[in-house]
Amino acid sequence: MSRPTPAGVRVRHLSLHVVSIMIGAVIIVPVLFGVLGGFKDNGQLATKPLALPDPWHPENYTGILTSSVFWRQLFNSTFIAVATTLVVVGTAAMAAFIFARFAFRGREALFTFFSIGLMFPFAVAILPLFILLRSLDLLDNPFGVILPQAAFGLPVTIVILRGFFRTIPGEIEEAATLDGCGAFGFFWRILLPMARPALATVSVLAIVSSWNNFMLPLVVFTDQSWWTLPVGVQAFQGQYVADTARILAYVTLSMVPALAFYAIAERQLIGGLAGGVKG
Repeated sequence: MSRPTPAGVRVRHLSLHVVSIMIGAVIIVPVLFGVLGGFKDNGQLATKPLALPDPWHPENYTGILTSSVFWRQLFNSTFIAVATTLVVVGTAAMAAFIFARFAFRGREALFTFFSIGLMFPFAVAILPLFILLRSLDLLDNPFGVILPQAAFGLPVTIVILRGFFRTIPGEIEEAATLDGCGAFGFFWRILLPMARPALATVSVLAIVSSWNNFMLPLVVFTDQSWWTLPVGVQAFQGQYVADTARILAYVTLSMVPALAFYAIAERQLIGGLAGGVKG
């Protein structure tokens, strides 16, 4: 089998760079359009949508940042996302530990049952879920969003954590047992600290998924004081339907926390996914 020539290698690398740049442009250009569009007025958006703002209109952003409604929605989104993450990661970690480190009859069938949840679309369950939440008196209650989000986040979280837990050598567990460490002690003191990359990965996925969830908060919350940012963006768009520049500013500000968190946790996310796939 002949080895590729240096020219062929260069062409391949150049092709990969071109494809990467094109994919990056598809992602970055709309974001830049939204950010810069928030500094324009509606006249500039209509006549020069791709040009830089001239003049700049920072009042679109400052007006939103001085609004108590925006900060209330930011707090609601943060609270619900953090609470959802704690519930789903804590529950899935214990379930994944059982699936990864214990052998019992029906284990794979039960794990397959959990995995089927990956193929279950959330929108299909919204009507029966609404009826269930109403019967439990969880409407206009943050737990009416937190608990269903955690339930739908369990399948992917269990799959990732189980794969990572199975990569931990059995000799470590045997040594811990010889030292008098029980199953829960091994899980809490040894396994979880070693699984920090995987825990960071599923935490990022849970937070971003909760942050972007629009349908469930819209159905559960009729009290505007509990609206999250996605619902607030929709309401803001309806209120200022003729002010496109201000809407772009609101959308941009609502994306900033999630993008910042994702950028900070990117390395942990990639490392955790690599470990999960390997397992």
